[in-house]
Amino acid sequence: MSNKYKDIKEETKESVGEKKASGFKSVLSGSFLSKEKVTESLPFIFFITFLGICYIANGYQTEKVIRQLYNTNNELKELRSEYITTKSDLMYISKQSQVAKATSGLELKELTSPPKKIVLTKSEKEEILDD
Repeated sequence: MSNKYKDIKEETKESVGEKKASGFKSVLSGSFLSKEKVTESLPFIFFITFLGICYIANGYQTEKVIRQLYNTNNELKELRSEYITTKSDLMYISKQSQVAKATSGLELKELTSPPKKIVLTKSEKEEILDD
């Protein structure tokens, strides 16, 4: 009396091993592509491949945009610091004491009295405009 279950189990293991070997051989030889199930599912496989390529391209595009954003932010920080520096230099140069020093060689005199407001009457304005 032999064990039927054991014999069936061994046959199953052998057939599975053969299927694995034959599956591997068919992948290497390319013969699996000629099977009917594979040819029917080729449009789906192409669609999945297309989606994968789009996914990878989207990742690269996103990285490119992030790099551009980083570079733009760095340029903005640099320009802002340049603006602040230039503005402070202009404010320093336009101070009354600095203007007086800069114009000292031009034979200009600094105004010591405050400016006076000139007020014209209506008739004086008309007289000036008529001339």
